[in-house]
Amino acid sequence: MKAIFIAYNQAYGTEIVELLSEYGQRGFTQWTDIQGRGGEEGEPHYGNHAWPTQNYAILTIVPDEKAPELMDALQATDRKYPDLGLRAFQWTVDG
Repeated sequence: MKAIFIAYNQAYGTEIVELLSEYGQRGFTQWTDIQGRGGEEGEPHYGNHAWPTQNYAILTIVPDEKAPELMDALQATDRKYPDLGLRAFQWTVDG
């Protein structure tokens, strides 16, 4: 099993949840109104007057064979909208 953590700009709205559904991934946990900033580029997301945007995050557990295609789809989404910011990380979990 793979755990996939996805951090993304709130502007994506429900698009990331819909992407998970398209790939047959039903289960996930989502956090909203998350503050942060990227390590290399991009603007901070603090939810204040100077930096009003915020991020969301999702954690989902997928079978090993499903992880590569889901990660590819997430990377493709990030390439379509590079100014928004989307990062996805995966690691192996027991379950």
